[in-house]
Amino acid sequence: MKKHNFSAGPSILPEEVFKKASQAVLDYNNSGLSILEISHRSKDFIAVMEEAQSLALELSGLSGKGYKALFLSGGARLEFDRIPYNLMKVNGKAAYIDSGSWAAGAIKEAKIFGDVTVVGSSKEDNYSYIPKGYTIPEDADYFHCTSNNTIYGTQMQEFPETNVPIVCDMSSDIFSRTIDFSKFGIIYAGAQKNIGPAGVTLLLIKEEILGKTGRTIPGMLDYQQHIEKESMYNTPPVFATYTAMLTLQWIKANGGIENIEKKNNEKAALLYNEIDRNSLFTGTAIKEDRSKMNVTFVTVEGVNTDAFDKLCKDAGISGINGHRSVGGYRASIYNAMPIESVKVLISVMQEFEKSFK
Repeated sequence: MKKHNFSAGPSILPEEVFKKASQAVLDYNNSGLSILEISHRSKDFIAVMEEAQSLALELSGLSGKGYKALFLSGGARLEFDRIPYNLMKVNGKAAYIDSGSWAAGAIKEAKIFGDVTVVGSSKEDNYSYIPKGYTIPEDADYFHCTSNNTIYGTQMQEFPETNVPIVCDMSSDIFSRTIDFSKFGIIYAGAQKNIGPAGVTLLLIKEEILGKTGRTIPGMLDYQQHIEKESMYNTPPVFATYTAMLTLQWIKANGGIENIEKKNNEKAALLYNEIDRNSLFTGTAIKEDRSKMNVTFVTVEGVNTDAFDKLCKDAGISGINGHRSVGGYRASIYNAMPIESVKVLISVMQEFEKSFK
């Protein structure tokens, strides 16, 4: 039976990426060696890293604009520390939006380094919306936001205008929609949702904002060191970077981000329309801030979910349960999710509704 993978991450990737990556595990580039065993200093892998970096800059429209692309290990959580290390001045300050669990985690880490001003928070309303109407202090060393919140199903629909460098965690919606990437000083994203497998983090960094903190930064935490060594200050995550490169190739070959966005909008509209129409379900995020990557919903009061869970299982639907901290349901419909799988979920929701009539 075909599986329909709605997992929030590690998540679905394009089928052709799985096939090419599988072949490379057996024999990469007709070398007689697996991608898992080739040297990261070999010509084969250096070519992979260079293409991955080039594609990331090309797709984001940042080529030739003073940005560098890095593929580093440590996950997006490590960036919670690397960001203030590299951007917050000694005795400095930073501004953050608290829009979900990952944003709260970033705030907690930044407070280790200096003064953190939380300019907006939706915590008291269970992170059901994106804070708005906030003011970013002009003397902040940077402003940090999270573009998409996987647990609560909210997404920033626009970004502030400010002279303060903007840092954005785009782990769960990177390259899913057309935005002006040049608005940001640093963009970082764990790969395991829209780019590749777990184990590598993509960073897009505007070089001119670095080296101004007055701090002594340990080598592994210093972006300038990683830029100088072209993402190879230490042994990079070879396979994860290779798979990310394949996914970036897939995005480019399928019309780039603009075309990917059209498909994502179509998938999200179909699913949200069914949630709003179906008498047994309700969305958890306010409509204006609904995520097009992570669709969160619950059953209405008094409905036994066991039957719905069984229908999902029988239809081959996987990873539909909400995050353990909030419950309910979450359909993650990242770039590689085919619209056919969304239609299967919708049909199951309709079948479930009919069973109650």
